[in-house]
Amino acid sequence: MVATDPQADATAVTPSSPGLLGQLIRFALIGGFCALVDLGTYSLLRAVGMDATPWVDIARAISFIVGTTTAFFLNRRFTFAGGRRGGGAQIGGFVLLYAVTFFVAVGMNRWMLHLLPESAWKATLGWVISQATATVINFVMLKWVVFREHPVKEN
Repeated sequence: MVATDPQADATAVTPSSPGLLGQLIRFALIGGFCALVDLGTYSLLRAVGMDATPWVDIARAISFIVGTTTAFFLNRRFTFAGGRRGGGAQIGGFVLLYAVTFFVAVGMNRWMLHLLPESAWKATLGWVISQATATVINFVMLKWVVFREHPVKEN
């Protein structure tokens, strides 16, 4: 039997995201990888001479941009594929989200350093709390705003 409609075999395939648990696992794995990309970039830039003020701050900014750009593309492809769509609005939303969470992370770190009692682990604990806060905000906003899945309309 020969189909006369050239669209007969074509089906609208939209990438679907894994369930919430799958997204959380993928988000954590990608986040860990991107943290290594960020740290590796930062360490490399410091090793080649960007280790004094103001260059160290520029190195940190560059490493943050490299890490978050990597996170955007990996999360878009593997974690939130069902919400993947083209256009500058999605990239703009991602940039805005990461700009906000950057300041949340830095502010939370500063606040924790002020609140936590003196100890050998104070700076590390402050970083962990600030990073965890930023990570929760990122996941929620990426899932339900930036990579929000739109229902497919059937004709």
